[in-house]
Amino acid sequence: MEKMASVSGIRTLIRIHHSLILQKSFRHSLLQLASTCITLRHCSGSNDPSLPSDTENKSLLENLSVLGVDIKMARQRQPGVLRKSFTNEMCLAQFLQEKGASRKVIASIVSRYPRAITRSLDHLEERWQLWRNVFNTDAEIVSILDRSPESFFRSSDNDDLKKNIAFLISLGLNSKDLRRLLTTAPRTFSNTLELNKQMVEFLEDICLELGGKNPEQFATSIISKNVYLLIKSTKRVGTNINNLKTSLTLSDAELLALLQGKGVDILVLSNDCLKKNIHSLEKKMSVLGLKESDVKKLVLNYPNILYIGAATLNSKLDCLLKGGIKIKQILEKPKVLDYSIQNITERLKELQRVGYDFEKNGINILDSSKKRFVAKIEKLSGVSEE
Repeated sequence: MEKMASVSGIRTLIRIHHSLILQKSFRHSLLQLASTCITLRHCSGSNDPSLPSDTENKSLLENLSVLGVDIKMARQRQPGVLRKSFTNEMCLAQFLQEKGASRKVIASIVSRYPRAITRSLDHLEERWQLWRNVFNTDAEIVSILDRSPESFFRSSDNDDLKKNIAFLISLGLNSKDLRRLLTTAPRTFSNTLELNKQMVEFLEDICLELGGKNPEQFATSIISKNVYLLIKSTKRVGTNINNLKTSLTLSDAELLALLQGKGVDILVLSNDCLKKNIHSLEKKMSVLGLKESDVKKLVLNYPNILYIGAATLNSKLDCLLKGGIKIKQILEKPKVLDYSIQNITERLKELQRVGYDFEKNGINILDSSKKRFVAKIEKLSGVSEE
C-alpha cells in the first residue's frame, strides 16, 4: 500500500512538473518573440504569398502547437491560414496575454478562428481601442472574444468600424445597444456605412408610408429592439412587411403598432419561413373553428407565435387542448405557448393530480415562474388532502 501511495505521489509530482514546464515554455516563447513583434508591424492578408495549395507551413504549425492550439480544429475551420508564409501568431498571443487573456483562452480563440493570426499588431491595437470606446474594461472584450472570436477578428477594416460606431451613436443608440450589436451582430460594423444608412432610410420610409410621425425615432427604436435588422437585406424586411399586411389584412395603423412593438422580431425571418408559418397558423385555427379575425387578433397580441415552427406550434396547441384547456382561453393568454412541450405536459399532469379546474380558475397558472407554480401546487395539494 505504501509503495502504491509512493508511486501515486510521484506521478502527481511529474504531472505538476510537466505543467510548469509547459507554462514556462509558453511564456518564454512569447518573450523570445516580443522584440520581433515590435519590429514586424505587418502580417499576412489576402495578397500575402502562400505556400503551395497542399503544403502547410511547418514553422507555423510548431508555433501553434507551443500556443496549445487545436491544429485539427484550425485545419477544419480555415485550412488556408495554415498554408500562409507570413503570419502573426506569437504577436497575437502576446497582445492578448497583455490584455488579460489566459493561455487556454488564446489557444481556443486561434483554434476556432485561425484567421486571427493574420492581423497585424497595428490593426489589433487600433481595433481594441475602438472596442474600448464602447466597453468599460479589457476583461469584457476578452470575455466576448472567448465566446465569439469572429466578432472581433472577422473584419480587417477598422475604418468601417469607426464610421459605423459614429453613425449608430448619431441615431441615438446608447452604449448598451452598441455592446449588443458588437457581441450578437458584429457584421453590422463590417458593413459599409452606406449599407447601414440604406437600411435606416428604408425603415424611416416605412414609418412615413404607414402614417408614422417620427421616422427617425421609429428606425432607432426597432433597431434597438432587434439588432439583427442591420445585417438583413431591405428586400427581406420589405417582403416580410408586405406579407404581414396582406396575409392578416392589417391596416396601416395596426401594422405600425405591430412593428413598433414585439412584431419587429418577425422581420428577420426568411420570407419563406414567415409565409409558411402564417399559412400553418391560419390552417390550424380554421380546423379549430376560429375566424380570420381571431388569427389577426392573436398575432397582434402575441406576434412571437409566427416565430414558432408549424410542427411545434401544433404539438403545443394539441397538448393544451387535450389537457382540458379551451382554444378561447389560449387566445386570451397566448404566452402559455412560450413554454416547451415538456414543461406544458408536466404542469398539466400536476394540475390534473390536484384537481385544478381550468374553466373556473383560468390558465394563468401555466404562465407562472417555476417557484410560484410549485408553491401553488403545494397549496392546492394541502387543500385537496383536507
